[in-house]
Amino acid sequence: MEPRILARAEHPISRRDIDANVLKVLYRLAGAGYEAYLVGGGVRDLMLSRKPKDFDVATSAHPQQVRDLFRNSRMIGRRFRLVHVFFGRQNVEVATFRKQAEAIADTDDPLIRLDNTFGTPEEDAFRRDFTVNALFYSPQTFHVVDFPGGVDDLEARLIRTIGDPELRMREDPVRMMRAVRFAAKLGFEIEPATRAAIGRHRADLDKASVPRLVDETYKTLGQPEAAHALVLMEEMGLLAHVIPVLAIHLKSRGATLAEQPAVRNMAALGRAIGSGFSPDHAIVLAALMLDLYRDEHRRERGDPHRVDILGELRTRGFARGDTEQMRLILEAFQNLAAPTRRTRRLMRRPYFPDARMFFEMTAPTYSIDAARTIRFLADPDAFTASPAAPSTPNGAEPPAGNRRRRRRRRRRSRHGVATVVAGDLNGASVSSRSPDPTRRD
Repeated sequence: MEPRILARAEHPISRRDIDANVLKVLYRLAGAGYEAYLVGGGVRDLMLSRKPKDFDVATSAHPQQVRDLFRNSRMIGRRFRLVHVFFGRQNVEVATFRKQAEAIADTDDPLIRLDNTFGTPEEDAFRRDFTVNALFYSPQTFHVVDFPGGVDDLEARLIRTIGDPELRMREDPVRMMRAVRFAAKLGFEIEPATRAAIGRHRADLDKASVPRLVDETYKTLGQPEAAHALVLMEEMGLLAHVIPVLAIHLKSRGATLAEQPAVRNMAALGRAIGSGFSPDHAIVLAALMLDLYRDEHRRERGDPHRVDILGELRTRGFARGDTEQMRLILEAFQNLAAPTRRTRRLMRRPYFPDARMFFEMTAPTYSIDAARTIRFLADPDAFTASPAAPSTPNGAEPPAGNRRRRRRRRRRSRHGVATVVAGDLNGASVSSRSPDPTRRD
């Protein structure tokens, strides 16, 4: 199959928009006689005049050949060997062209379990998931190479699988989540046949690798378009296989999805991410589960309908450390929503900065004045009403000299004698000692 090739004048990609270290890797591979291209999401984003988050390189060089070219590299991966080339803290991922996994005969289960065969650029393009992610850019010729029709789908703003969508979703169910992620991120529609295949095979998510599914969930919901992604997950029936307890909660609400507190919390998180905030996993989980947590917090402990949120998340593969940190942040939200003097103890907790940021971010969803809470934590006395002054029998103010607040406390002396100390605001005190039956005078 002949690819569509876009010359420099037909696309917006410039080498000025590509990371200098990535260009070094591409040029060294090409200089050593290997084919080398910028591939995947980096090319897609550059074609849309967006700034890529990272860049990937594909080459005809085998992993050991790449390793031999770059002393500042190492091989990683078990399922498929990749090479990471390091430039300080930055690393550039280099993969050898692969081809589609061999079909497994006499089975109705096409789930990919072995995908480790080297191939050509064309074979590598057709084994990728979506057409918009299968574009290649050559820094030597400045051409964009399009084998599966990704350029047309970029123009039509469509997420479309490469090849038969039914087979592609069954091969790797996590692709369903990736379709949602890219549709939300780019503001694209999911092509009808692809969307229909997701609807028919969404239950296959239960067969997916749990770590990969959890990782893809964080990527999908940890982006500026997190609210849109959550709505798509629920509309397409994926949420019921990723976090069932949250899907049930959303269905129990009467409001439309876009108006629900959980979606509004994710929108607040998305705005923060869009402003440069990088949330850890616990913050993403807290934004997802806050509304359900508040509902469960109102239930009695013995209520048979009460949901064990942490247990449900751990059952779905979310790490204990992330769920425990989420719990602390959610408990802090409840304390900050109705602060008392005891709430100030939170300020000594190591997780308080995250809890405060999360509270300020999501409080508007529930019409809570976060600024007032923060002022209270800074100076609780400013929000404490002064006690009413005692009155005399005829209602007149008592003389200033007679206004005394007495404090009584009981303590035990070294002889075992119970001593009552009465003190007033002026610091005077009177002690009275009760008889000690064991003492002999």
